[in-house]
Amino acid sequence: QVLLVETGGGLVQAGGSLRLSCAASRRAFGYAMGWFRQAPGKEREFVAAVSDGGTYYADSVKGRFTCSRDNQKRTMYLQMNSLKPEDTAVYYCAASSTIDAMPRTDYWGKGTLVTVSS
Repeated sequence: QVLLVETGGGLVQAGGSLRLSCAASRRAFGYAMGWFRQAPGKEREFVAAVSDGGTYYADSVKGRFTCSRDNQKRTMYLQMNSLKPEDTAVYYCAASSTIDAMPRTDYWGKGTLVTVSS
């Protein structure tokens, strides 16, 4: 079973930074991993993902967010800088065999809330 647990959400002022972590079970080793977010009243959207093939970002976060992975710790990170109020959302960690398949994966964390105040 693949288990994913996100931590690191919270309240931050616009322009500030937060780092999210996603701890994965042993079963997730070797999977592509990624971050999605869902703002109130909106659909879940892709934020960033990392696999052996590289790291990918949504245009809305390029240059501000950095996604990385520590395979020894089985943990993925999302360093979020220059946060904007529109980054406010519940952030979810996901794992799948490929990045293309990630939106349809069965493996999701429960999410962590990020609130950016103006």
